[in-house]
Amino acid sequence: MTAVETGAAVRAGRRRARDVVEQHLAEIEAREGDVHAFNLVLAAEARADADEIDRRVDAGEDPGPLAGVPVALKDNLCTRGVPTTCGSRILDGWRPPYDATVVSRLRGAGAVLIGKTNMDEFAMGSSTENSAFGPTRNPHDLTKVPGGSSGGSAAAVAAGMAGVALGSDTGGSIRLPASLCGVVGVKPTYGRVSRYGLVAYASSLDQIGPLAPTVADAAVTLDVIGGHDPADSTSIPEPSPGVSGQLAAGVEGLRVGIVHELTWDADPDVVARVVAAGRALEEAGARVEEEAHVPAAVYGLSAYYLIAPAEASSNLARYDGARYGLRVEGADVNAMYHATRSAGFGPEVKLRIMLGTYALSAGYYDAYYGQAQRVRTLIIRDFAAAYERFDVLLAPTSPSTAFTIGARTQDPLAMYLVDVCTIPANLAGIPAMSVPYGVGDDGLPVGVQVLAPALGERAMFRAAAALEASLG
Repeated sequence: MTAVETGAAVRAGRRRARDVVEQHLAEIEAREGDVHAFNLVLAAEARADADEIDRRVDAGEDPGPLAGVPVALKDNLCTRGVPTTCGSRILDGWRPPYDATVVSRLRGAGAVLIGKTNMDEFAMGSSTENSAFGPTRNPHDLTKVPGGSSGGSAAAVAAGMAGVALGSDTGGSIRLPASLCGVVGVKPTYGRVSRYGLVAYASSLDQIGPLAPTVADAAVTLDVIGGHDPADSTSIPEPSPGVSGQLAAGVEGLRVGIVHELTWDADPDVVARVVAAGRALEEAGARVEEEAHVPAAVYGLSAYYLIAPAEASSNLARYDGARYGLRVEGADVNAMYHATRSAGFGPEVKLRIMLGTYALSAGYYDAYYGQAQRVRTLIIRDFAAAYERFDVLLAPTSPSTAFTIGARTQDPLAMYLVDVCTIPANLAGIPAMSVPYGVGDDGLPVGVQVLAPALGERAMFRAAAALEASLG
């Protein structure tokens, strides 16, 4: 059953939430040893929450649209009293004193939190190989990566260990693992979903979103977690997008373009699936043009790897061993700082902190960080120009299918290039989602990326639903 079907069945009393949870815990028991999707499984808590939902249903109450649906949370979302590691040793022993807004909204919709999922340390990675707790494996092929940094969340959904999951997307960290694991992944408009309680990587880029088996499951989850939150100063003062009601609207007359700059360097089998997706939308009534242009998108990767590390170098300065998490003693305060950060941060996090600090340093700020922000403005302008002609855009999510674990860990540039198709949407702040659309030549999943203007989630979901329907 899908998450939408499960929620409806539990609310109607046709299915017990406890039975749903036990089914998913059994899947975790069977597959977690191979996949390693979770850093922490909340079995006892999930059973207790499921029993409470069943009690409410028996009493004639309506727990909400996600009643009894087991939801996995990326381990950078704060959960009150539950360890939250961000995939790092430096937060060893830390238990947040509050819930993230999205966690509270999930609980309010009847969801059952089943565990915290593995991730690249502080969301810095594209393969979930950078976690301090070991790599996550792709459920479709255990020798392959699941993508990152929300690889644990994507793998949990793909393996049937969670009904839906939440991830965070700074440069593709929801969409990329969704593509490689064959699930739906959504990065909403920046500010559409509250970031309160999300442990920050790059604050001007981070956004929380759902990973789910179907477009409808992703839609209902986004409707639950979206909407204004006064606790987040960057939250858009608008209600939840209400995308669930748009899924049956179709794409008649929708103007669709395939982005040349995000397609030309992808593998041929991936490009073939994007072209097939365009044809499917055309057959469904959309007007499709096979060569739309966002010229500045080709500079997205370069700009991102200055902006994101610069913001990370500031955000991660708070992890000093003085207030919470890991503390390694030293002869004085500076020695303690050095020892704590040396032991607590992994190699990729250290690399990005140093890169970001350099980009912000005196004498280099304008040449690097300032120039990257100017490129970001060009990307925003080019997307705006494209959306004068098109309602939605199509592109690959990943330039290839899942690659072998360890294949790119010694080549940072090869790893960073995995994000080349997803980064521009983060820099522009626009919504984008990955929809499974067949397989590549190796039989592994391919995701097609659907992009829309800011606050254009409704059109984006209409196109996504039509693509899903075209595959039957």
